[in-house]
Amino acid sequence: MSLFADLTSGVNAVRPGRTTMPSFDIPMMIAASILVLFGLLMVYSASIALADGPRYESYGRFYFVIRHGLFIVVGLFCALFAISIPMKVWQKSAVPLFLLCLVLLLVVLVPGIGREVNGARRWLPLGPINFQPSELMKLAVLLYAADYTVRKQEYMQNFVRGFLPMACALAVVGMVLLLEPDLGAFMVIVAIAVGILFIGGINGKLFSTLLGIMVGSFLLLIWLSPWRRERLFVYLDPWNPDNAYGSAYQLSHSLIALGRGEWFGVGLGASIEKLHYLPEAHTDFIVAVIGEELGFVGLSCLIALFVYIVWRGFEIGRQAIAMERIFNGLVAQGVVLWFGVQTFINIGVCVGLLPTKGLTLPMVSYGGSGIVMNLIAMALLLRVDFENRNLMRGKRT
Repeated sequence: MSLFADLTSGVNAVRPGRTTMPSFDIPMMIAASILVLFGLLMVYSASIALADGPRYESYGRFYFVIRHGLFIVVGLFCALFAISIPMKVWQKSAVPLFLLCLVLLLVVLVPGIGREVNGARRWLPLGPINFQPSELMKLAVLLYAADYTVRKQEYMQNFVRGFLPMACALAVVGMVLLLEPDLGAFMVIVAIAVGILFIGGINGKLFSTLLGIMVGSFLLLIWLSPWRRERLFVYLDPWNPDNAYGSAYQLSHSLIALGRGEWFGVGLGASIEKLHYLPEAHTDFIVAVIGEELGFVGLSCLIALFVYIVWRGFEIGRQAIAMERIFNGLVAQGVVLWFGVQTFINIGVCVGLLPTKGLTLPMVSYGGSGIVMNLIAMALLLRVDFENRNLMRGKRT
């Protein structure tokens, strides 16, 4: 009788916890919301002075922050749509979405259709906005790699059936992206796909081979491209007068901005480097403005938010895999791989750890296609978490 009472009390103790568990990871939603709103604030701070220069004098002081705000709204609507779709539907759509993105990347290269900026042809003009297919390809590769790993699970130790098809798919994507050129996006895409394959259990030797081929290819591309090679060498010596006023101009001014910020920054809105000294201060180099205005402490808090989201994403993915939702788990971990790698590259460039590369800071930097895709990716992560929680409650989704 006492044993029955103990079991009954145990059930009663657990049940309230189940019913009061929220449907989503509230702390992670708060962290992501803080990043998005903080990004809107910093885009405003970094771009408000651009209208004083000749290049943007017709845009107005609030042009970039208004557009960024509108893109956030569009991204939120797209995220709400994405989070309402079950993951099994996303899995069925993985291959068609990948092929569609590949077609869009090819369309960008067609003269008269793709829009060229600073020698790069990466955008499709859609009325008042420009759409960047490489951002959508990051999401498509994430879903495709996760679906591929699930479908080929029994062949992940086999070179021909497990390794070669994905290597060929990445090679095709790489060739198209390098024609734009967009080496930065290709690096992130490769990191997402290779990371998912590694988590999915690819043979260690095959993984090392794939990784070696990709690293060798990147080094060869840099060496064979004079302007990429120049970027590498100036990054190693940014304070050389020839470099500081040339190819290392952005890097040197980014370092000056971070140095001015010291521990607590010069104050929100008080950056000097954003006043036409640091190019692309509201996009690729927004970290430099954050470091100057909010200092090492402010930048550390920003990094801590990204670390928390990456950690939680891996935990959500681990839970999904433990409940035999392999595709869900790989998608969740692929999303935070995307965020983590791109954040590391962006911050690494701004602090002089890596050569200059045109990548934005996820959920923070100005950029229409980027912020929309970031919010959709976050919605997929929350969807995986939602299905995990429903499964723990005994519900099937």
